[in-house]
Amino acid sequence: MTRFNQRATRAAVHSPVTTTGEQTVTHEGGTGHLRDAKSELFLLAVSNFVGQDVFYEKGGQRDDRYTQLVRQLALEDPEWTAGLLGWLRGDGNMRTAALVGAAEFVWARLDATRNATAPTDGTFDAGWNRRVIASVLQRADEPGEMLGYWTSRYGRKLPKPVKRGIADAVQRLYTERALLKYDTDSKGYRFGDVLNLVHAAPDDDKPWQGFLFQHALDRRHGNADEIPEPLHTLHARDALMKMPTGGRRAALDDPNVTEQFADAGMTWEALAGWLQRPMDKAAWEAIIPSMGLMALARNLRNFDEAEVSDAVAAQICERFTDPEQVAKSRMFPFRWWAAYKHAPSLRWGHALEQALNHSLSNVPRLKGSTLILVDRSPSMFPGYGFSTPNQSDITLAEQAAVFGSALALRAENPTLVEFGGESKKLTVAKGGSILKHIEAFGQSDGTDIPSAVKKHWFAHDRIIIVTDEQTRPGWLPSNMRPYGGMQETMIDDLVPKTTPVYMWNMAGYKPGAMPSGKSGRHTFGGLTDAAFRLVPLLEAGRDAQWDVIFGK
Repeated sequence: MTRFNQRATRAAVHSPVTTTGEQTVTHEGGTGHLRDAKSELFLLAVSNFVGQDVFYEKGGQRDDRYTQLVRQLALEDPEWTAGLLGWLRGDGNMRTAALVGAAEFVWARLDATRNATAPTDGTFDAGWNRRVIASVLQRADEPGEMLGYWTSRYGRKLPKPVKRGIADAVQRLYTERALLKYDTDSKGYRFGDVLNLVHAAPDDDKPWQGFLFQHALDRRHGNADEIPEPLHTLHARDALMKMPTGGRRAALDDPNVTEQFADAGMTWEALAGWLQRPMDKAAWEAIIPSMGLMALARNLRNFDEAEVSDAVAAQICERFTDPEQVAKSRMFPFRWWAAYKHAPSLRWGHALEQALNHSLSNVPRLKGSTLILVDRSPSMFPGYGFSTPNQSDITLAEQAAVFGSALALRAENPTLVEFGGESKKLTVAKGGSILKHIEAFGQSDGTDIPSAVKKHWFAHDRIIIVTDEQTRPGWLPSNMRPYGGMQETMIDDLVPKTTPVYMWNMAGYKPGAMPSGKSGRHTFGGLTDAAFRLVPLLEAGRDAQWDVIFGK
């Protein structure tokens, strides 16, 4: 009888987030599975808002786990770790975690050199230190952030790689507009302080940058009486600031005011201060053309309250529906849901729906039948049972609902389920709105992944579970142990290895709910849709490794 050469035979494939075979328990008492260091670091990094508590883990504990993993892998595999940190700040859009990771990466490698514990086989390339610092600094206020973090942790003595990496970033990031936006008295390290400490040289291809650096130094020391002639944006801002306060509101009626604000690098925050009065319809309409997509999305309520015109609203919506602008903004998908959730007016709804769809462009259109389980347990709702300042008022449960809804609406034959201790099937309207589907989700007590799988899996082609993985054991009363008690049910007890199960980890906890990396069991994570690219590869019988996630 043929045992291997069968029509249902699939190629064995591997994915990057891998368990070691060692078991522990989840925070809810179910069997947990430990991952290798790279996998643990990846899942933690893509969900870690530094210094913040999550349901099962204090912020300090979480940060310690993160820094220890970075330090370990900075020595064991610096190329991979540097690639993760650069991707984390870029496509991953995790600013603080990337910055902290880069500093700890360098500290660990310098410490190993001091203590003669660095590898001596010729693989210890000191050039990684400078490169990783430069790679995570992507906004002009971040050189100062890096100095603030380093000096608060390791003192005022700056190692050469830190100085040189920051100097590389300064040369790339310091512009007139950046100076106006970020060089403020509220900062511990002003632009001039950074320049003094790292001795960045102006870029030869930017003839104005030398004048900018000198002006930043002068203004830091109170000597900036004259603005150098090549700095046209600073001159334009200076002219606005010299306008009498009493005449500034009338200036909004000038048909050229929008262009004047753009030339002066005026932000909406700066405009509010310049007017010295609340922002009204005329003020918003003058500055809206200069605002970025995230600033627009966050101010929809303000636009409605100021009663900006439908014509201006249409211009905003046109930008929201542009896939290139949405991609360039690098906004998390849940940010578009947040904009919809907080906007009073329905005039933004269709454009926000399109923007959300553009931000989920990597979500595949899955053929066949797909069971999609979305975790709505208490641990997915930060603030439930504890008090913590949260990075966002958009809960993990809502973020999970964004992914689950997008998967369901694009799948050929979806079964969409919300679960906690109990579970319930939700209606999927073909061609429906992701935003409306998100609104349909509720909340449940407890977390029981195996029971949800058992109740709703009917030979689907695949299962996708969007969760924090902290499941209860999933007892089956019918499976009595010989000497009493109930037997814990595992996903592998319920679903054959030929049916792939994809676990989308939303929180980065250490124990996982199932083995992963091979045998039809795969774990991904993150607050963007990037890792969804792996699903079609795996189902086509191809391995999906870290370079797919990192976009290489």
